[in-house]
Amino acid sequence: MLIEMTVNGQRRHADVEPRTLLVSFLRDALGLTGTNIGCDTSSCGACTVLVNGESVKSCTVLAAQVAGEEVTTIEGLAGPDGALHPVQAAFMEHHALQCGYCTPGMVMASLSLIRENPVLDEATVRLGLEGNLCRCTGYHNIVRAVLAAHERMGVQA
Repeated sequence: MLIEMTVNGQRRHADVEPRTLLVSFLRDALGLTGTNIGCDTSSCGACTVLVNGESVKSCTVLAAQVAGEEVTTIEGLAGPDGALHPVQAAFMEHHALQCGYCTPGMVMASLSLIRENPVLDEATVRLGLEGNLCRCTGYHNIVRAVLAAHERMGVQA
């Protein structure tokens, strides 16, 4: 079936099997490999993207379910000049990654969390990111990065 959606600001389409997951559509049909496949059971969050601005684990959604919608992947965050998005910059500045496998999903989930919460504290960040697993960092620097990005984006910290 022909699937069409706006991905990272561009109208994209591909002919795929009706059972194609959004993560597979993004990676295989569109070549956007920044969205990682971690567990295929929605446990890890490595595949998190934004659909109409809200975080979604793309391994749990069929591409056909988001046809016509707006999808943002990690590749769509940097500015046209290559400048990092404030969340990406905060993750880099606060050393909020090690192996990097969870990072794209963690950044996308963090952006959604920041947009949805005018007030954030450490406990809220930890609770808000509990669906995204990181096996390397211990989360301390991730929490610091999210709070810094929240402040940088002009939202009360």
